[in-house]
Amino acid sequence: MDRSDQPNREQQPRLTPCGRTRREMLWQMGGGFVSLALATMLDEDGFFGRPALAATERNNSVRNALSPRQPQFPAKAKNCIFIFNYGGVSQVDTFDPKPQLTKHSGERMPNLDADEFLKIRNPGTLLGTRFEFQKHGEAGIEVSSLFPHLAKRIDDLCIIRSCHTDSFAHGSGLLQMNTGFLRQGYPCVGSWVTYGLGTENQNLPGFVVLLDHRGGPIGGAPNWSSGFMPATYQGTQFRTRGEPILHLTPPKGTSSAQRRNQLDLLGKLQSLRGPAGPENAELMSRIASYELAFRMQAEAPEAVDLSKESAETKRLYGLDQEITQKFGRRCLLARRLVERGVRFVQIYSGGGHNDENWDAHGDVVKNHTLHAMETDQPIHALITDLERRGMLDETLIVWTSEFGRTVTAQNGKGRDHSPRGFTSWMAGGGVKGGQVIGATDELGYQAVENRVHVNDLHATMLAGMGLDHLLLTYFHGGRDMRLTDVAGNVVKEVFG
Repeated sequence: MDRSDQPNREQQPRLTPCGRTRREMLWQMGGGFVSLALATMLDEDGFFGRPALAATERNNSVRNALSPRQPQFPAKAKNCIFIFNYGGVSQVDTFDPKPQLTKHSGERMPNLDADEFLKIRNPGTLLGTRFEFQKHGEAGIEVSSLFPHLAKRIDDLCIIRSCHTDSFAHGSGLLQMNTGFLRQGYPCVGSWVTYGLGTENQNLPGFVVLLDHRGGPIGGAPNWSSGFMPATYQGTQFRTRGEPILHLTPPKGTSSAQRRNQLDLLGKLQSLRGPAGPENAELMSRIASYELAFRMQAEAPEAVDLSKESAETKRLYGLDQEITQKFGRRCLLARRLVERGVRFVQIYSGGGHNDENWDAHGDVVKNHTLHAMETDQPIHALITDLERRGMLDETLIVWTSEFGRTVTAQNGKGRDHSPRGFTSWMAGGGVKGGQVIGATDELGYQAVENRVHVNDLHATMLAGMGLDHLLLTYFHGGRDMRLTDVAGNVVKEVFG
């Protein structure tokens, strides 16, 4: 075939004058005409009436995704420390005293037939607590003897005794408490906060996860994943010893200048493709992560260097005691991170399986005594340290687990999982302390007064950070998605 009349392909410009390939231009023109009519109809239905964050999104500009943003309404909290007690804390042994349960311990649970799911798990008889409850603080709130240090700060805590969730299982329960959904693939609360507010320190991640020294929770990374959002918003695991992040140190023989040149070249190569679009958001997120890692090489080691803390501060967090030093290090590191502008830090208490976490199937006294001793003093220290540094009012602290535990005995001395009613608490960040919200029934079996679902807890957390859970949205799968899905109400009493 004679090809002499065909243009030289090497001399043809690769892009059209509008900066797109011909295929992209034709596709966008065809879709554009349809979208004009669609936009008109949506506007008539009031679809664009509210200024949801998805509508003012940064045009998928992943490079600037973590730039600080103003909250949607005024709020005191600028940062959040989320303490997750993996395994399921027993409400009736910690913050929800039930004299009637103790009185009827050993008897058959009344109305057991009404809960078919619990019934088929062969629950034992009612099991009263072995721990003593006493009133503390000006508010006179009863706290278990498991938390003698935290009881001293009870006037800073807002205790929510009426939490409930939808799952008996650890995997789905963890996902729902972290992401609002029972299945994988959705952004966690830390991702939503950093998506909405960005972060103050561009040389550290906006969202950091500090796992228990015994391992991570069931389900692993999906609990701190960004789901369908760009990977920029996912949690970054920090270690409390050695390198804060594995593989952060550059290879031997590679200088900082060489690494900078490599990243600059990568950016130039990406710019040749023209403006970034949804089709390469993951690529842009990867490039942004390289840039962040480069900046972190200088700042992250200093952020995790606890040797610069005073001896008094280390003792306060329990770093001088074997039982408290591991969790104490995580709490102290969390304070250092929020102090340096990290927006959201999640600390796990408990890892692995069985008694390595709060999952007290065999012996609730033995299990909870261990984990309370590990965490009580460090959490008290965290609140105290934030207060004396003038940071408590701007740091929201949330304490919870994926569900509670049954009021009946399992294996004679343990307790099974129960999503019907459990306790969470909040402090700092505009929270009105020294109060109790909601209640379970007289046995502690299920929430009956001012019930707070996981969606409500998430809506309240976002409100504490100045974010409206109804307007904090991300367009995915054909609709604006929310952390609270189509539910959730702010528990306004939390903030007085």
